[in-house]
Amino acid sequence: MGYFCWRVSIVATDLNQPMLDQASALGTKRPVEWPQADAMQLPFQDGTFDAVVCQFGVMFFPEKAKALSEAHRVLHPGGVLVFNVWDRLEENEFADTVTAALASLFPEDPPRCLARTPYAYHEHASIEQDLVGGGFIAPPEIITLAARSRAKSPRDPAIAFCHGTPLRNEIEARDASRLGEATDIAADAIGRRFGRGDVDGKNTGQVRCDLRGPFRRFLTGPIGSPADGSVGGSQVNGTTT
Repeated sequence: MGYFCWRVSIVATDLNQPMLDQASALGTKRPVEWPQADAMQLPFQDGTFDAVVCQFGVMFFPEKAKALSEAHRVLHPGGVLVFNVWDRLEENEFADTVTAALASLFPEDPPRCLARTPYAYHEHASIEQDLVGGGFIAPPEIITLAARSRAKSPRDPAIAFCHGTPLRNEIEARDASRLGEATDIAADAIGRRFGRGDVDGKNTGQVRCDLRGPFRRFLTGPIGSPADGSVGGSQVNGTTT
């Protein structure tokens, strides 16, 4: 682990330049490169990295096989791709509760972006087909992990989903003046299901994981807040050489 943390070279990418600026400003415990990059057309030469890592990002790629083929292209022979995605909506309780609640606010056109995109890419057959389309021939190892998501109040996850995800765009596209009302309805639904104080809901994701080392160069992309020296967040793509 010490070899990996301090001897490997890390390249952290994101499509969104302000995300990179924020991550760079926060800083890390060790050197990290922060180039802007599009997963559909990575700006790196063939065989540059030993590993590519993508955290909660693959489901947002418009052409998944194309993006995976780019990961395959920049990998060194014998390198590894590691990524994770959410399981189906029903296995992620806060997101499922918020989606159902907002259907009551917009019954004729319910906001369904969570079910349509972040929580839609979970079928093993589809994932394997896209991997093959991207050039990954060996059968992937897919691990399903269940965890708990905790918050101090029902309003915290309601704000997170209604204000901090693409769900906000769908709410505002229907009626921007009702964003606050949508947040209140989501918070009330979470409170009714999980209680009015501290709340605790199930999160389930799937991980395709097959790490090999030692690593010398690591590329990661969509990023979150790496203040502790790690690269993490809502979405991440990564690679190493």
